[in-house]
Amino acid sequence: MELRRRTLTAEILDSRNDFARTERTFEIRWDPLTGHTSRILPSSGLLRSSDFDLERLAEETRTGCPFCAERIEEATPKFLPAEAPEGRIRHGDAVLFPNLLPYSKHSSVSVYSPALHFLPLDAMTRELVSDNLATQVAFARAVLRVDPNSTWVSVNANHMLPSGSSVFHPHLQGSVNPFPTTIQRLLAETPSERFREYVDEEKRQRVRHLGSTGNVDWLAAFAPLGPAELRAFVFGISSPSELDDDLVAELGHGIATALNLYAELGYQSFNMAIYGAPPETRGYPLNLRLLCRSNLEPLYRSDSTWLERVHWEAAIDVSPEELAARAAGRFA
Repeated sequence: MELRRRTLTAEILDSRNDFARTERTFEIRWDPLTGHTSRILPSSGLLRSSDFDLERLAEETRTGCPFCAERIEEATPKFLPAEAPEGRIRHGDAVLFPNLLPYSKHSSVSVYSPALHFLPLDAMTRELVSDNLATQVAFARAVLRVDPNSTWVSVNANHMLPSGSSVFHPHLQGSVNPFPTTIQRLLAETPSERFREYVDEEKRQRVRHLGSTGNVDWLAAFAPLGPAELRAFVFGISSPSELDDDLVAELGHGIATALNLYAELGYQSFNMAIYGAPPETRGYPLNLRLLCRSNLEPLYRSDSTWLERVHWEAAIDVSPEELAARAAGRFA
């Protein structure tokens, strides 16, 4: 498998250096699975560090938060009895309920804990993530029982306002549909052998392969869709509904490890998608994409530009190789 990349050079007369003729290089990379392209730019600090007081914002938004312990029972909806006899799904401290704004035929929201309105990335633990993920697995299985035609499952996250979250209280979102999203479709159309070839090639190169936690392989994405993107692959299952307790714990550990890394790198906000295909899809591995978003500050730059939103092509100044070096040893 070729991990295709091409270097391009731009020339300018640089005003910062007496208008001397200056060359700047960047790379275009082709994703080996979907074929999308990304641009890896010289490091320039596009994602700025921030000393914004998130804890203060948490206190300001706590009043009236529908996901907090004192309001969650009255302010959040319930499922029909056929999907969840008790109206909501719980595991550990995590609580899952329907989304009032349906993005899918079956939409869910699951909070890590009603008591944790403020949950910075360095406070994410294996137990918090695993318990929340377990509620999403139970939700997917419940939907498949009552609506067997809705086989496209994903588990997703918008963490903090820059990621698109409209509620400060940290949570996951589940989506179960009769039709795939665009990225789910592109991944499902990828020849199944490509997934294994991609992971094996990254293992061989030993640059962006971060390690295996047992059943889950973790990589720094070769052609990222966003800053500091990490990928994970779970071979042998194709849908979140097929995750057993051990795999939930293992995947939760890996996600928590990744989020702790983001905190160490100075990032506060992220998006995540766990892309499922219909259960028992032959050769398709359950796979995950995790990427950073801009840090919150009073006047902050969105990391999503015309390239990302209307060209579907990311421009990233955090190289996957630099990210892999900072992540070394964490996923073994």
